[in-house]
Amino acid sequence: MKKTVSSKKTTKKTNSKVLVGILTGSPNDLPTVVKVRDTLTELGIASEIVVASAHRTPDKVLAYLDRAHKEGVQVLIGCAGVAAHLAGVIAGHTRLPVIGLPLSGGVMSGLDALLSTVQMPPGVPVATVAVDGSKNAAMLAARILALKFPEINDALDTAAKRERARYDQTADEALAKLIIR
Repeated sequence: MKKTVSSKKTTKKTNSKVLVGILTGSPNDLPTVVKVRDTLTELGIASEIVVASAHRTPDKVLAYLDRAHKEGVQVLIGCAGVAAHLAGVIAGHTRLPVIGLPLSGGVMSGLDALLSTVQMPPGVPVATVAVDGSKNAAMLAARILALKFPEINDALDTAAKRERARYDQTADEALAKLIIR
């Protein structure tokens, strides 16, 4: 029985096929990891979340990679804290783009995860975002996919315009929109 959490709702009809596989090493990480899926969903990109640990369930990681290749997943995101070997293990077993999302926690508050994720040996690349950088992991995956899917590029343009508009206002305009209770 596979345990995945799939995004069903998309804002724009892109491709109903899962394009991004999001793997996380622990169910404890899901509150941060689900933000990756939510951002992808906002961009109309189908994704799925799989809990599979590089250390505790390595066979499950490899089985997912085999399935992902067969089903046409295009980008993989490995999310892990502390030792954070998941993204590296993924990258060692695929030629697909791999994004590492180091997660906070442990005695070093995510610095250990960041260093474990970013320090890959030559020939095993992992693009790495900030600790708990869920949105940037999703946006990087979208930018990679936009090279192949023009509708994702359009969704990124729309998101960028929305973000610029949010910051292109005066402080008084922003304060007027706040609800003070």
